[in-house]
Amino acid sequence: MRQIYLDYNATTPIAPSVREAMQPFFVEHFGNPSSSHILGRACLESLEDARSQVASLLGADVDEIIFTSGGTESNNLAILGTLFRNAPILDGHLIISNLEHPAVTAPAEYAAKWGIDVTIVECGPDGVVSVESFAEALRPDTRLVSIMHANNELGTIQPIREIGELCRSRDIVFHTDAAQSAGKIPTNVDELQVDLLSIAGHKLYAPKGVGALYVRRDVAIDPVLHGAGHEMGLRPGTENVPYIVGLGRAAKLAHVGLDENAARMGQLRDRLWNKLHSGSDNAIVQNVAAVECLPNTLSARFPNVSAAEMLQRHSDLCASTASACHSGDIAVSPTLAAIGLDAEQARGVMRLSVGRYTTETEVDQAAELLLEAWESLRR
Repeated sequence: MRQIYLDYNATTPIAPSVREAMQPFFVEHFGNPSSSHILGRACLESLEDARSQVASLLGADVDEIIFTSGGTESNNLAILGTLFRNAPILDGHLIISNLEHPAVTAPAEYAAKWGIDVTIVECGPDGVVSVESFAEALRPDTRLVSIMHANNELGTIQPIREIGELCRSRDIVFHTDAAQSAGKIPTNVDELQVDLLSIAGHKLYAPKGVGALYVRRDVAIDPVLHGAGHEMGLRPGTENVPYIVGLGRAAKLAHVGLDENAARMGQLRDRLWNKLHSGSDNAIVQNVAAVECLPNTLSARFPNVSAAEMLQRHSDLCASTASACHSGDIAVSPTLAAIGLDAEQARGVMRLSVGRYTTETEVDQAAELLLEAWESLRR
C-alpha cells in the first residue's frame, strides 16, 4: 500500500503547476529583480505578477503585499513591526489568544521583555475565542491585537470579523495569522476587517521558505530586518524570485477553485469522521464538533490508547498527534490544554487533515487502519 497522507495542515506538497511555474527561474530567468538590465526586468515583472496573484486571493491591493520567508517571519514583522515602531519608548498593550501558534506567542513574549503588556484571552471548551471575552480585555492603551483566523490543531475558525470591527472602532491595529485558512476558506481582508494578515506558502501548495504579509495601506509598521529598501522598505534582501513565483501561482490556484475545493475537502473530512465514529460504536470523539471548522480538518480523540502508538503500527499512514511544531514533545499541547483536555485525553488525540490530492479510497483505507489499530491497542 502506498502512503496515505493526512497531514496537510503540517505542510502541503508543491502543486505540479506551481513547480512548473517555478522551474524557469532556477535556470534561464536568474536575474536580480533590482537590476535594470533585461534579466532583472523580467524577474521584476514576474515578481509583481506574483504580488498581484496573492493580492487577488486576499482582496487586497498589490502595494499592500510584502513577501517574506514564511508565516513565522510574517507574524514577527506584523507584531514587532507594530509594537516597536515607538522605540526606544516601548509601552502599550497587546492582546493574543491562548490558541496562537508559537510564531505569535514567541514574539509576544519577546515584546513583553521590552515593556509591552500582554493579555492572553482564553478560548472556550469549543476552541473559539468569544467576542465578549475579547471585548473585556480591551484597554485604552491597547495598540495591537493578534488572533489567528483558524487553529492549526483543531481547525476552529475564530470570529475575526467581529473582533476586527471592535478594533477598528477604537483605532487598534488588528493582525490575524491566516497560515491555516488561506486557500481553504475565504480570506478577504476587507470582509475580515483586518489590518495585517500572514500567510505561509507551504500551507497552500507552494514551497517551504516563502510567505507574505498583507499590510493595509494606512497602517505604519517598522521593518524587523534592516538593510536595503526591498519590499517597500519593510523586508530587505534580494527577493527569492522562484519561490515567490510559486507562491503567486499557488495563490491563483487557490483563488480560482476555492469554493469547489472547500466543498470537496469537507465531504472527505465528513466521510472519514463518519466511518471512524460509526465503526467505533460512537466511542471515538470529535473534539470540537459543534462549531465552524476548516473543511479539511478533523481533531479526533481515540479513548484509552496512545495516538502516537496507533500511527507507529501503520507507517504508511501520515498524520499528526499534535501540531507539527510540537511533534517531539510528549506534554499536552497548549491548544489541547486550552480546550480542557488532560494528559490522558490528549494522548489519544490525532489531527487528520485532508487536502487537494486526498481520495475517497485513501479516506476509507485510513479509517480501516485507524480502527484496527485502536481496537488492537485498547484490548
